Amino acid sequence: MLPMGMKVLYTGTLIVLGCGYMFAMIYIFASQAGRDGNPGLSVNDLIIAYSGSKKDSKIESALKGPMVNMLPQNERDKIIAWVRRGAKEKDFASSGVEDIVAKRCLMCHDGSNPHIPKLKGYANIKKVAELDHGMDIFTLVRVSHIHLFGITFIFFIMGSIFIHAYVRPLWLKCIIIIMPFISIVLDIGSWYLTKVYTPFAYVVMGSGVLMGASFATEWIVSIWQMWFYKPSQELVDKGGVVS
Repeated sequence: MLPMGMKVLYTGTLIVLGCGYMFAMIYIFASQAGRDGNPGLSVNDLIIAYSGSKKDSKIESALKGPMVNMLPQNERDKIIAWVRRGAKEKDFASSGVEDIVAKRCLMCHDGSNPHIPKLKGYANIKKVAELDHGMDIFTLVRVSHIHLFGITFIFFIMGSIFIHAYVRPLWLKCIIIIMPFISIVLDIGSWYLTKVYTPFAYVVMGSGVLMGASFATEWIVSIWQMWFYKPSQELVDKGGVVS
């Protein structure tokens, strides 16, 4: 139903966006999974990410979660043991923590990137050895506006392609188009709400699933109908009007 040039353009766009979405999911899993000490991404991991663990320090939560593969187990144990002994300055060097941080952490946490904690020197380590209260409001605001702008553009493009698909009933097509926009508002709003009432982490998880389902539906239906679907004669006779 579409000109060949438009099919090629839309297909290339969908393939690149599909790859981008896949890598985004991998990043989310790598950065959030395992914070509760268990494999996989769970609601408890999201609670720790946004509201804090309330029992571990920030550095412990990181070492159990996104940084778990950055250090050998024995070095992680040394850092955690030092933190639980009170993270005293006099033990910082003698316990071997200073050397571990210098060898394993400072290549990224040297202060050159303002978006990740600086770990150079005892004073900076002491800050992340405090009780984990989750992502701070400034970070949430910074990440929120990036996601709101970026995901809106992605799903505007996806919807602009999917709108050519023939889907009946029409209300179902409209729900599929609007669902990711509702999901991103619910998702980001729940980040803040999880800080004060942890059950909202279920909304974060659920809205992410809905967004992914919407993306997959638009992607699969669009690719299928562009290249494999044979429209009925009635639809052809109408000149491909599928709105």
